[in-house]
Amino acid sequence: MAEKNQSKQVTELTLVGLTDNPQLQAPLFILFLLIYFITLVGNLGMVVLIRSSAQLQSPMYFFLSNLSLLDACYSSVVAPRTLMNFLMEKQTISVIGCATQLYFFIAFGTTECFLLAAMAYDRYMAICKPLLYLSIMSHQLCMLLVASSYVLGLLHSWVHTEAAFTLPFCSSNVINHFFCDVPPLLALSCASTYINEMILFSLAGVIELSTISAILVSYIFIFFAILRVRNAEGRQKAFSTCMSHLIVVTMLYGTTIFMYLRPSSSYSLNNDKVVSVFYTVVIPMLNPLIYSLRNKEMKDALRRTAERITVRL
Repeated sequence: MAEKNQSKQVTELTLVGLTDNPQLQAPLFILFLLIYFITLVGNLGMVVLIRSSAQLQSPMYFFLSNLSLLDACYSSVVAPRTLMNFLMEKQTISVIGCATQLYFFIAFGTTECFLLAAMAYDRYMAICKPLLYLSIMSHQLCMLLVASSYVLGLLHSWVHTEAAFTLPFCSSNVINHFFCDVPPLLALSCASTYINEMILFSLAGVIELSTISAILVSYIFIFFAILRVRNAEGRQKAFSTCMSHLIVVTMLYGTTIFMYLRPSSSYSLNNDKVVSVFYTVVIPMLNPLIYSLRNKEMKDALRRTAERITVRL
């Protein structure tokens, strides 16, 4: 009862941030602001370009536009608050604000995993079943896959957020991180976090294993289908399209597996901050660059759009 009463007194939490060196605050603010600006322009620009270009109306680009929108939202959960903290002497956040940030951070991250699996299935259908592709990958199915990704992401996030904020935060209110995440929140509790760690490991493990298995199985079939293509140009185009997706998958899954699918005894919150910067801030910025620079149709659509704007001016 004393623990519960003490936990109720905690109304705000303090974020340690990336560094306590005052001389690094301004350079880091400029760097993060630049990255966040590129992320928003790149991802929202991809959404507008795909939606406005008649040549980019296939299921693949429908999924890509949703991935870009998701990356813009995912980055916006962490980046604005981090930028504010660089300018604030006291880096505090309310318990409700922390719970909200955690909820949407996990929700968008989980949704992206399911969306990447759906994109792998789309590539499998396009390359392995080309004659049935448009009939199977209908707009209704694409909408269903995207909606299901969001629903599963929101449900998964609710479980972790509810579990984390039912713990008593009685040992400290200082989060050794630059945003609200599950491992640093568990470190604040004076109660046993064994159940929370099991929930984190099991649910994250099931989601990571199921989605990455779907992606790997899809690409095994794709690989053998590409090997059967006699046209060198056709093989090159298929490899180029799939490689962009594989690069994004490798970056995202590599960092998230390192962060969440390991024993709590191996957590090093100071070192994990660097990894967290990569998958919360850097990857959402790189995704539109990876897809646009490696995709001829995207580059052609961008060139035509630029030409139309130039003519109007």
